[in-house]
Amino acid sequence: MNQNGPKGPIGLRIIGGFKLLTALLLVGLGFGLYHHIGGSPGDQARHFVTDLKLDPENHYIHAAIEGISGVKPGQLKAIRVGTFLYALLYLVEGVGLLLRKHWAEYFTVIATGSLVPIEIYEVAWRPTPVRIGVLAINLAIVAYLVYQLFRRGKEEAGTLGAPAAGSSVT
Repeated sequence: MNQNGPKGPIGLRIIGGFKLLTALLLVGLGFGLYHHIGGSPGDQARHFVTDLKLDPENHYIHAAIEGISGVKPGQLKAIRVGTFLYALLYLVEGVGLLLRKHWAEYFTVIATGSLVPIEIYEVAWRPTPVRIGVLAINLAIVAYLVYQLFRRGKEEAGTLGAPAAGSSVT
């Protein structure tokens, strides 16, 4: 089965789609933070939990509400800006990969790879299934893209080093 169809390797399309989906989710989160949280983030979180008919006494929900309650307005603004900037990064990566732009592969390796040390620290500090999963996904993305870049480099070196058809080497 040929995984390199007319739109390129399927892995690049999957990674590009993943990056675009993540960008859309981050934009939604950013607008949600911008639009819905004007007063106390803790009160808004409690209201949100009540609207969804979730159990506010659940250990995880309670911990999330407690964590959100300590967020100051300046911190919330920084989180909003960071969310939109991160969404922009994912958007550029996703669109570039889906359009089969060679620079996007390098850009994604650098951008994703630069966050791996932080993720390793987070997993070592407090391992959770989510943190381990995010680290594993990002390591797989970087490894796959590096493999694609090396493979492409070898292919180009093989075609560039061969003499042209019909020419003689003297």
